[in-house]
Amino acid sequence: MNQKFHELIAQASKVVLDKNVEIRLAITCLLAGGHLLIEDLPGVGKTTLVQVLGKLTGLKTRRVQFTIDLLPADVIGGQIYHPQEHKFVFHQGPLFSQMVMADELNRASPRTQSALLQAMEEGEVSVEGVTWPLPHPFYVIATQNPHQQTGTFPLPESQLDRFLMSLELHPASKETEVRILQGDDPRHLLQKIHPLFSETEIAEALIEVTKVQVSANVAQYIADLLERSRRPGFEGAPLSTRAGMALAKAAKAWAFMDGRNYLRPEDVQQVLIPVLGHRLGGNHGIKRGREWAGALQQSTPVPV
Repeated sequence: MNQKFHELIAQASKVVLDKNVEIRLAITCLLAGGHLLIEDLPGVGKTTLVQVLGKLTGLKTRRVQFTIDLLPADVIGGQIYHPQEHKFVFHQGPLFSQMVMADELNRASPRTQSALLQAMEEGEVSVEGVTWPLPHPFYVIATQNPHQQTGTFPLPESQLDRFLMSLELHPASKETEVRILQGDDPRHLLQKIHPLFSETEIAEALIEVTKVQVSANVAQYIADLLERSRRPGFEGAPLSTRAGMALAKAAKAWAFMDGRNYLRPEDVQQVLIPVLGHRLGGNHGIKRGREWAGALQQSTPVPV
């Protein structure tokens, strides 16, 4: 099955140009059962990336544009009175999809942000005392504008931690932009894409990822990374045990796509900056956190 995921990357790369690594990391996050945060300027392909992943994975996908006046009920859904039946009926919001794009999440009020992030953590929502399970798999890809832009509400560190990974897409290279300007809009290719997976296959892949083994050697390496982040003088936020567990989960998904049922230190290194960047940066921003994650990676000895 792992070969089909490499085919997925190849197909997605025809639409989202110059982003092979980022596409693989986004799929890694899905397979690890986590959620993804993308921080970047408009126009670098965030929406197109979500659309192409949704089509290729065969997952039901919805996009929600977050604004200052968006209410939690607009995302989760709510009870609506049906006079014919003389009762309230729960109408599901766009959150009840398998892949949800929360666009410009940090433009919404903290109350609406919290409603989404609580659902991400618990996999369910409660309305009027009734609990409603969310679909499985359930994958949120949230985008946010750089935190220094006006009109934004920065996500608190405790809420940033709800995301397994974070990415920056960056503009395409000059050569790629020339190709785009000479040819068709890559988004037109979306109409020609067909699913490579069924919902069942994605669910099975998530289970297989959990079976990837973590050796004592690799576990020690992750523990060393956590310990070094807590030393006096390290600029980033100290990492929690949950951050280490997130690192292991993402590394397992990376190894699974390489066709292995065990981890190597290289798997941890491939996902280290996306997993730790937003956790180390906190309110200093993802960009600064990624720099600290890189420094942490360089200073921690890699086991042989």
